[in-house]
Amino acid sequence: MTAWTMTQMSSDQMPLGHMAHDQMGHGHAGHDHAAMVADFRRRFWISLVLTIPVLLLSPLIQDLLSLRATLAFRGDSYILFCFSALIYFYCGWPFLKGIYDELSARQPGMMTLIAVAISTAFFYSSAVVFGLPGTLFFWELATLIDVMLLGHWLEMKSVMGASRALESLVQLLPATAHRLKADNDDAEDVPIAELRPGDRVLVKPGERVPVDGTITRGRSSFNESMLTGESRPVEKMEGQEVVGGAVNGEGAVRVVVRKTGDETYLSQVIALVKQAQETRSRTQDLANRAALWLTYIALSVGGATLVAWLGFGFGFDYAIERMATVMVIACPHALGLAVPLVIAVSTRLTAQNGLLIRDRAAFERAHNLGVAMFDKTGTLTEGRFGISGVIALADMPEDEILAWAAGLESQSEHPIAQGIVRGAKERGVKPKPVEEFKSLAGQGAEAVIERRGVRVVSPNYLASHGLTPQNESVRKLGDEGNTVVYLLIDDKLVGAIALGDIIRKESFEAVARLKAMGIRCMMITGDAAAVASSVATKLGLDDYFAEVLPHQKLEKVREVKARGATVAMVGDGVNDAPALVESDLGIAIGAGTEVAVESADVVLVRSDPRDVFAIVALSRATYRKMVQNLLWATGYNIVAIPLAAGVAYPWGIVISPAVGAALMSLSTIIVAINAQLLGRANTLVARAARSSAVV
Repeated sequence: MTAWTMTQMSSDQMPLGHMAHDQMGHGHAGHDHAAMVADFRRRFWISLVLTIPVLLLSPLIQDLLSLRATLAFRGDSYILFCFSALIYFYCGWPFLKGIYDELSARQPGMMTLIAVAISTAFFYSSAVVFGLPGTLFFWELATLIDVMLLGHWLEMKSVMGASRALESLVQLLPATAHRLKADNDDAEDVPIAELRPGDRVLVKPGERVPVDGTITRGRSSFNESMLTGESRPVEKMEGQEVVGGAVNGEGAVRVVVRKTGDETYLSQVIALVKQAQETRSRTQDLANRAALWLTYIALSVGGATLVAWLGFGFGFDYAIERMATVMVIACPHALGLAVPLVIAVSTRLTAQNGLLIRDRAAFERAHNLGVAMFDKTGTLTEGRFGISGVIALADMPEDEILAWAAGLESQSEHPIAQGIVRGAKERGVKPKPVEEFKSLAGQGAEAVIERRGVRVVSPNYLASHGLTPQNESVRKLGDEGNTVVYLLIDDKLVGAIALGDIIRKESFEAVARLKAMGIRCMMITGDAAAVASSVATKLGLDDYFAEVLPHQKLEKVREVKARGATVAMVGDGVNDAPALVESDLGIAIGAGTEVAVESADVVLVRSDPRDVFAIVALSRATYRKMVQNLLWATGYNIVAIPLAAGVAYPWGIVISPAVGAALMSLSTIIVAINAQLLGRANTLVARAARSSAVV
């Protein structure tokens, strides 16, 4: 893929959205790639349409279908030549240009082999049309170009869209901000590009913070999970810093701008994604390596065949026929389809099961995966609060405590409140009716229930009122990383409710299956060490990294890769994007952010971590099929090319150009059938991914 170029421009000259777009040189790269895909698609369909008359006018095909008497007519070879010339010069142009580029760089590969094959078929057949004794191979030329255009089209489509990741990051920021005037607190809406350090902005409840800054007035909780990976809303007050892109909770706050443009936290994440994309390593394609050797073999054996038969005293027409047979047999129909056809079959079948492959090379690398590193929030866990425990601190049953708390929290949109209400519903507890609800900014909420004053508050509220309980159960739940809130009725402390991020049931099976395949499972999260330790212990992970920021996530992936392991990163948030790109295989939970999806090599539509096992198993099955196809596509040439050259002539075995073409076609059919057989392996793995048994 075309590398992005950096355009130097200060943050004062353009808005962040434009800055991110232009700094990455991103628009041009994405447009060029889309144009290339469209060009291959257009040439393929034109070639396919022109191939129909070429096949119908080819003597070999007419004889095969017993239609010579019906379709042959005077001058048909010249019409056949015209159609074939159109296919060769227009539809085959990418390969003719490719051989020039490869030879100019002194790196002959697939393009060289294709160009040699189609040129041999075209010019030899053209010579036959205009008088040289021999066989017409225009049908071979047409079908080879069809297959190669299709293969390149399929391959390029698999990576289309990856470059949109950087633009998606910018969407986390609002387009405008409420800037406060210098002489009073009146707010005016301005584009965020106009903000300067020292400006004051108002951030209302539910809005995203426009830039990095410091709170000067107010108190609220901020959801930074999309940026830092921290699953719990973080309470912040005057003097504390807030990050652009974070979602404000229940309280309005005033923020003084500290950083703008490329100095902001989000812009640094953008830069990390760009750097990782530009420096990622790519494995050399097996088919290109095979094509390189087959090119050398075809050219050297073809030339040697021509010289040898002329040296033996045979005529030029016979010698050129031998050489043409060698080149026809070396035509890479099967080689050109060996990888793209397997990937096309695998992509289609996996997509039916919610596994979307976006990067073929990375998917291939998954066959020898050694380590799977999981983000926690939204990946191994559900990314929402659930009740971990209810502790009675007075003479009141747990369900009664939950009924009072759920009644109060039913009036709030705070994530903790929603977790309490959801937990009560799951336990069959009916919330009590509420009157006079009121939010306590950054500290909880209060209301009147059954004519009694009820509050659900944070530990900070209790500490400020000297009500902190000395309870071992509460302390233990807090040490495990749970968020603990307290229920007060008429200012009396009656209970505590612990909430934590819910571990997906599927995560237990996913980890067990991957470990059974010999893959080490690790977790990397921005959450506190206590939270990470609790989750890692429950899941049986091999290792975990806690309190890790985005740039540190990337560094952790590099650290594990440096040990010699092939590493997969599984995540769903902006904070995971740099690590997803840096890993050997980036896997995004489909329900996550668009940037995570666009930064990944594989997308799990169902947000089911068990599908990581499915991807690895399918990669291994796909890799086996690719190797089998490549071995067959190149291996049969070891026998067929010498026979085409005439090494068995003393024993009366001579392969004609027609037989050579038939052998080539047979090889292509075998490769195609073998690729289709991948469907059975895919089906078995997909079923296993949904079952409860460890495979």
